[in-house]
Amino acid sequence: MTSVIETTETPARPPVGATSAGDLVPGLVWAFRIHPDGSAEELAPDAPIGDRHDGWLWLHFNLADQRSGLWLEQASGLPPQALALLRGIDRHQQVHVAEGCIYGVVADLVRDLNRVTHQFGHLRFAMTERRMITARHEALHATELARQRLREGYRLKSVAALLDTVIDHVADAIDGLVDDIGSELDGIEDRLLSRRLGDERAELGRLRRLSVRLHRQLLGLRNLLLRVERDGGSAIPALLQLQHVRLIQRLDGLDHEVVAMRERARLLQDEVGARLAAETNRHLDTLTVLGSLFLPPTLISGIFGMNTKDLPLAEVDHGSLWALALMALSSLAVYGLFRWISRRR
Repeated sequence: MTSVIETTETPARPPVGATSAGDLVPGLVWAFRIHPDGSAEELAPDAPIGDRHDGWLWLHFNLADQRSGLWLEQASGLPPQALALLRGIDRHQQVHVAEGCIYGVVADLVRDLNRVTHQFGHLRFAMTERRMITARHEALHATELARQRLREGYRLKSVAALLDTVIDHVADAIDGLVDDIGSELDGIEDRLLSRRLGDERAELGRLRRLSVRLHRQLLGLRNLLLRVERDGGSAIPALLQLQHVRLIQRLDGLDHEVVAMRERARLLQDEVGARLAAETNRHLDTLTVLGSLFLPPTLISGIFGMNTKDLPLAEVDHGSLWALALMALSSLAVYGLFRWISRRR
C-alpha cells in the first residue's frame, strides 16, 4: 500500500460554461452547502445546485453512474490530475497536493444496508477551499456517518475538517471490529481452558486474516498522513490542513491493538493446533494398542482357517474352544508385554 505526495503548479481547470453549476448533477448521491459559520444545509440531489459565494459545497458521487465522470470533467473545476484519480481505478491509499487542491484515495469500510461489513472500499476525494468532492463505487460506512452528523447539526470549521471527520469514523469502525475480534478470542480461549474445544482453527484463521487486513489499512492511512505532514508543508492552504498529529496518534493506538489481536490469534491458533495434535496422538496410541492386541488372535485364526491337512486340534475334542483360548492367551500375552514395557519406562 503506497502513498504519493506531489506538488505541482498546474492551475485548477476552470468550470466549462457559466450555467453548468446550476444544472442537474448526474450521479450525485447527496450534497451539502456549508455556511461560513460551519452549519450545514442539505441540498436536494435531484435539483440544480447553485454556486453561491458563501461557504463551500460537499458533493458526493456514485461512480457507478457513468454520467458523473462527464460532469466532473466539465464542471468541477478540478485539476486534470485530480479528475484522473477520481475517475480512475487505483485502489491503494494515496494523497497528492496540487496548487490549491488536495486529492487522493482513503480506505473506508463497506456498508451493507444498516450495518458495517468487514470489507474495505475506497473513498476518492478532491478538496479545494470552495468544494469537497467525494466519490465511491459502493456504499461506505464512515462517509454515511459523516453525512448523518451534518444532518444532526454538526459544524465544520473547514473543508479539511470533513475529511478529518470521515477518518475519525473509519477509526471508530475499526475500533468496533477490534472489540469484536477480542470478544471472539475470549470465547475461544475460554473453551480452550475448559477443554470444550472443537476445531477452532478455521475461526482463528478468519480472525487473523481480518486483523491483517485492518493492520494494512491502518498502516497505509497512517503513512499517508505522515507524508502529507512531512512533504505537504506550505503547499497546503490553511483551510485544507488536516489534524495530522491527533489522527496519527489515534491510528497508532488502533494499530497497536490490531497487532496485539493478530499475535493473540496466532498464539491461540498454535495452542489449538498443539491440543488437537496431542488428542490425535492419543487416538493413534489407542488404535495401535488395539491393533497389537488383536494381531496375534488374527494370526491364529488365519492358521486354523487354512484348508490343509494335519491342522493342529483338527481331531481334538472341543478343538474350537482350545483355539479360542489360545487366541485369548495370545492377546493377554501382548497386553502383559505392553505393561512390562510401560513399567520399564
